[in-house]
Amino acid sequence: MCCAGCAAVASAIVDAGLDNYYARRDNYPESRVDALPELITDLSLFDRPEVQAGFVTSASAEHREAALILEGITCPACVWLNETHLARQPGIVAVRINYTTNRALVRWDTRLTSLSAILAATRDIGYRAYPYDAQSLEAAQRREARGLLARFAIAGLGMLQVMMYALPGYLAEDGRIANELGSLMHWAALMLTLPVVLYSAFPFFSGTWRDLRAGRVGMDVPVALAIALAFSASVLATITAEGAVYFDSIVMFVFLLLGARYLELRARQKSASHLESLSRAVPATANLLPHFPNAMDAELVPAGALVEAQYVLVRPGETFPVDGQIEQGETEVDEALLTGESMLVRRHKGERVVGGSVNRGNPVVVCVEQVGEHTMLSAIVKLMERAAFSRPRLQEITDRVAARFVAVVLIIGRLRHRLVACP
Repeated sequence: MCCAGCAAVASAIVDAGLDNYYARRDNYPESRVDALPELITDLSLFDRPEVQAGFVTSASAEHREAALILEGITCPACVWLNETHLARQPGIVAVRINYTTNRALVRWDTRLTSLSAILAATRDIGYRAYPYDAQSLEAAQRREARGLLARFAIAGLGMLQVMMYALPGYLAEDGRIANELGSLMHWAALMLTLPVVLYSAFPFFSGTWRDLRAGRVGMDVPVALAIALAFSASVLATITAEGAVYFDSIVMFVFLLLGARYLELRARQKSASHLESLSRAVPATANLLPHFPNAMDAELVPAGALVEAQYVLVRPGETFPVDGQIEQGETEVDEALLTGESMLVRRHKGERVVGGSVNRGNPVVVCVEQVGEHTMLSAIVKLMERAAFSRPRLQEITDRVAARFVAVVLIIGRLRHRLVACP
């Protein structure tokens, strides 16, 4: 123990018979949020009511709905694959996945399946699903961005070095470079391309393996096939000292693809963070005036505990916790978060203010009209989430056709190669 206080607390826990908690606690590292998705292998834990209390809601007597985070989503094809795979599972009533935020809404029949079976079905096709919460989502996004950035950086370094060895071959005339020197540069390029193919291009190969296991051909398949074939041909040419090598094309191809994927990831995460900030705009507490107008004594209470016709005090710089009507005072309100208008709006007694806007002027007393999920801000957030989860009919058709399209392109490419090779 680090001190006598910790020893006393530990003794009290053990004496009370509560030390069984540490049987699980010892399995977690200090950063529990970052590692939690990696460590829980017994998915039956998620079937316990006390675990589901925070993220599972009852849609009906037999139906439950859960908000989950999906890790491994890199393109709309991943969304289609997960939705299709889960929809085929027994007991699944509905499933929607938001590509921007990697959030999934799954509704199931408790008589036919369980949450642990849904999580296992997702894991079977190479993805990871776990309960949604803002901290876990943020940690997953940071982890995904760091990993992709590291792969992108390795590909960039490899591209610069490989191009250095490839440039003399482009500039020199035929026969100006000795065979021994050319072979040495090819071997050096091979050594520098190897980590790019094995590490930086790994997401394309893992995505291909995931698609093939699921019995479909995704966009990662032609990418991985091109990298593997070009690298194999280049290695063979390097060993036999005959033929052309394409190491510079391989590393540049991987570098550009990872750069595009990283920019897309950052754009999606930025969009998701805007939605999260909008959801957290309303403060958790409010200054209740229980004796207004006879007294101005304020009590700090949870904003969710307020009811209609109560009065709250909103001081300068504070955010309005509810939708209501100004009962006393006048002020200027910043409604940019809701309307996008940067100009302050003047509000007088009897005029309405919206929860989530900021008081930039004088202290005012507001009569409560709408609280929590009934506020205008909450309605806006729900509409945004519904729009993010819904997809146009054209996109659904495109998702179904995409896999067949890639397969047809590969077949045509193979047939064309044979026709060209024929004398």
